[in-house]
Amino acid sequence: MFHWRLWLHASRTFWCLLPFLTPSAVRAETHAQCEQQFAPRSGEPGKDVMWVATIDELVTSMLRAAGVTNKDRVIDLGSGDGKIPIAAAKQFGASALGIEYNPQLVELAQCHARVEQLTDKVQFKQGDIFKTDFSTATVLTLYLGPTLNLKLRPTILNMRPGTRVVSNTFDMGEWQPDEVIGSAVGNTRALLWIVPAHVAGEWRFTEVGGTASFNVELRQNFQRLDASPANGAQLAVREGRLDGNRVQIVVSGLDRQPTKLIGEVSGERILAADVKDGGVVRRFVGTRL
Repeated sequence: MFHWRLWLHASRTFWCLLPFLTPSAVRAETHAQCEQQFAPRSGEPGKDVMWVATIDELVTSMLRAAGVTNKDRVIDLGSGDGKIPIAAAKQFGASALGIEYNPQLVELAQCHARVEQLTDKVQFKQGDIFKTDFSTATVLTLYLGPTLNLKLRPTILNMRPGTRVVSNTFDMGEWQPDEVIGSAVGNTRALLWIVPAHVAGEWRFTEVGGTASFNVELRQNFQRLDASPANGAQLAVREGRLDGNRVQIVVSGLDRQPTKLIGEVSGERILAADVKDGGVVRRFVGTRL
């Protein structure tokens, strides 16, 4: 005989227990199911590099150093199991794309994204990083190797100025990082670069609403600027630096005190302010000649 009172009691007991089945417990089981299909081993060979997982703490440090927010588009080159794009979306609210050559790793990453219910913010695609357009990134992450980093460097330097690039462990040759981020776990580090604007060439700076003007030749070495006066002017130019579109140079000989110009590159113009003691004294417009 069917005892409906017993069934009702059992049903109520089940639904009462549901709050104690935590999301982490459900997710751990489901993530494990993802890896039942394909579980990569550290050191597994790939097209150009072997697969090694990035330490969770370093993933967070990389994204935090890049200043990732919900306005960013994070693209991870060689995304493996999808850890970095998923963290970018889950922890920082960014939209993210992972590009991975191994189709099994792509399927694994997609499964992890479904478990985290992040498929609206995170996508993964199978592809060759040297044949795939990643120019829409505002943040680019990679864990490749020194040879591949150097091969990618010309493409990265042609990305939108201000794009933040974070590499796990490996550098970009003579392009020195803007910041090095260490990890408390193991001998790991990340390196951050800000893609600089292209400003090499001769520029003429004219004071807005004033009479001062000067020409200067800017020589660019990645984010560092080496400058000299043009047309034989008796000026000294030093402390030149780029931070994306932001530019700074110090000109001596224009006034009694050095003129510190801080500004922004906008196409073929530089809009700069003469800053003294933390305040704007006057403004200049620089035009590329």
